[in-house]
Amino acid sequence: MREIGEVVVISTDGVMSSKSHSATLRDPLYVNLVEEDNVGFGYKEYRCNGTPVDCVKLGYQKVLPRRPNLVVSGINHGSNAGSTVVYSATVSAAVEACMDGIPAVAFSLDCFDADADFDHLDDFIVSIVRRVLSEGLPQGICLNVNFPKRGEQPIQGVRVCRQATGYWREFFHDYYDSEGRLYFNLEGEFVSSDVVEGTDIFAVEHNFASLVPTCYDWTSREHFEFFKPYESINL
Repeated sequence: MREIGEVVVISTDGVMSSKSHSATLRDPLYVNLVEEDNVGFGYKEYRCNGTPVDCVKLGYQKVLPRRPNLVVSGINHGSNAGSTVVYSATVSAAVEACMDGIPAVAFSLDCFDADADFDHLDDFIVSIVRRVLSEGLPQGICLNVNFPKRGEQPIQGVRVCRQATGYWREFFHDYYDSEGRLYFNLEGEFVSSDVVEGTDIFAVEHNFASLVPTCYDWTSREHFEFFKPYESINL
């Protein structure tokens, strides 16, 4: 992003996987400047003890002297394709900005390796961001972009996709702490029968970057007629 303009980073203190759209309401929030560089367009990096959504809210309401031209979330270490977006704090940070009319993009890499390579994504990210800045986004829409991990062949391009459906098959494992108290750790795997052409998971599996126009309006308008009889309920 520093190739494009002034960058202000607000990072969480730690990993926030599966925090979704959670915001901090009852605990104090702190924002501390940890790095500043005036070379080029300028760069500032802050650390916050809240969630990614807190970081976005604080960013344009308290930290920045003006509303940003763009919010970029990520790049996330792991895929946010398919219905994983329901849990994703990376995507939720972009959605939070979108809800307040700020153009926003969430980027994720389909790789959980500790030494994951992100370098092959730079040109795609810069190109997508430049286009968003020049052309804007429709009202109420942000972008959820997922990249395949580096392979023998370069990424084939970008595909505009719909979100694949699916669910997490979850497993709770029982453990005991040093005091003999029972506790549980959640693990799981994503399961989908919807990995077909036109979906984001299919695109990533076939070495394309998937781009899903994402909205925060969850209304299922196509089912209005199905539920119309409910209007006859009269207590």
